[in-house]
Amino acid sequence: MTTLQTPLVSGFTAHSTTLDTIRGVDLTGKLAIVTGGYAGLGLEAARTLASAGARVIVPARDIDRARRVIADIGGGIEVRQMDLTDPMSIDEFCREIIRSGLALHILVNSAGIMAVPELSRDPQSNELQLSTNHLGHFRLTLGLWTALTRAKGARVVSVSSMGYRFSDIVWDDINYERRPYDPWTAYGQSKTANILFAVELDRRGREHGIRAFSMHPGGIVTGLAKHVPLDRLKQLGNVDENGEPVIDPDRDMKSVPQGAATMVWCAVSPQLAGLGGVFCANSDIAPLEDGSVVGTLDGRDRRTSKVASYAVDPASAERLWALSQKLTGTQIPV
Repeated sequence: MTTLQTPLVSGFTAHSTTLDTIRGVDLTGKLAIVTGGYAGLGLEAARTLASAGARVIVPARDIDRARRVIADIGGGIEVRQMDLTDPMSIDEFCREIIRSGLALHILVNSAGIMAVPELSRDPQSNELQLSTNHLGHFRLTLGLWTALTRAKGARVVSVSSMGYRFSDIVWDDINYERRPYDPWTAYGQSKTANILFAVELDRRGREHGIRAFSMHPGGIVTGLAKHVPLDRLKQLGNVDENGEPVIDPDRDMKSVPQGAATMVWCAVSPQLAGLGGVFCANSDIAPLEDGSVVGTLDGRDRRTSKVASYAVDPASAERLWALSQKLTGTQIPV
């Protein structure tokens, strides 16, 4: 398979932070939307983009909580109502942006859930992790398509993780209608979907000035891990014996500013001009893995910054796009 997964040797490392990747970038007059932008990595990305002069909009289901958090960090960020599992909520959010006439320069699809312990579904009967992590963002991105094209040079960042290694897309039962539910394979499938979405989005968007990227932030203990037992986090090496987060970037254990650095780099770096459809880690394009690695993040596999071929396969990306259109009833506006 021909691949674009060739590292740039960007000069950044696993130790780089958002301050490093935003340095020298002026976003005055630019609009950014960051889902999940009131907690964890999304909050760090939103704050960093605003610090460079961007107007940042954070869509939130719990709008009161989001506004309390945003109020504590200063100006440049506004909160609007949206629920990623509610199509009507997404559509209304998008209509407001489109009606405003604004151009959207940066869309960071960061919101997500992880390892939901019991099989849960959205009102459309889609498995909840797939719905929140992928299908909601698919609908949102297509709903914002007109605003993205207005920018005449927009970037969409799809926040995945090395958790994609838990599962490829299970095409014949993506919504766990016949197979036993497992929290981690469901999470892995949704994270694979995040990567494939960026591959096909970039292919379809590039002639309209839209480039797309997916990325792995690193092993970071945030609210995303609320469903993961403490013993499991210890086993994975994310926390120490006292339950404190382990910060060791060389082993992919990062602080929030280090984890969000790649998000910001994908969104703004001039090094990525003319590129897209690639999976990134440590603020660089990740190299392609030899072979396919599915099923575990334990041990040495967990520390790699490489990406498996199935996660960036163009044929799978096109197939997922068609399936996502069917499940959401959405398509690119004409």
